[in-house]
Amino acid sequence: MESNLVDLVYWRDVKTTGVVFGAALLLLLSLMACSIVSVISYIGLALLSVTISFRIYKGILQAIQKSDEGHPFKQYLDQEVALPEDMVHKYSDMVLAKLNKTIAEVRRLFLVEDLVDSIKFAVLMWILTYVGALFNGLTLLILGLIAVFSCPIVYEKHQAQIDHYLSLVNNQVKDIVGKIQAKVPGMKRKTE
Repeated sequence: MESNLVDLVYWRDVKTTGVVFGAALLLLLSLMACSIVSVISYIGLALLSVTISFRIYKGILQAIQKSDEGHPFKQYLDQEVALPEDMVHKYSDMVLAKLNKTIAEVRRLFLVEDLVDSIKFAVLMWILTYVGALFNGLTLLILGLIAVFSCPIVYEKHQAQIDHYLSLVNNQVKDIVGKIQAKVPGMKRKTE
């Protein structure tokens, strides 16, 4: 599963990645113009139009050729479509564990268990207020989708240069944080 996702993001199979990226981007752009109910309805109508047209076409073809091929979607209708219980339990347990971990972390941050972490979280929330004023959620999802499908391949092609500049930025940030922690009382981290 993970290797398929990595292959998809790194454009190993250009045709498959293009279809997934294009469909996801088209869906998000559609949601920008129409409500989710309208988008789902249009997608359903499009799929029904294709399947009904194909069924009628095959029926007419069978009548003309006087063949008895049967229903064109018979193989799909005969397949089991129920989700396996063990898979549902496995993934619901994983989601529950992540949710519990997230709740514990949010509680820790809001109840100021560690002052430095809570201040960092407050700064992040303050920055997100400006991001929220500039972009709506769908715009951020579209930008995120484009980043997911473009950043890994760009990083793969230019890894040495990107790593060099990231280390420079990381060193500068560490220096600034160290200076701030040295000047503000109570901000120094405890050695663990």
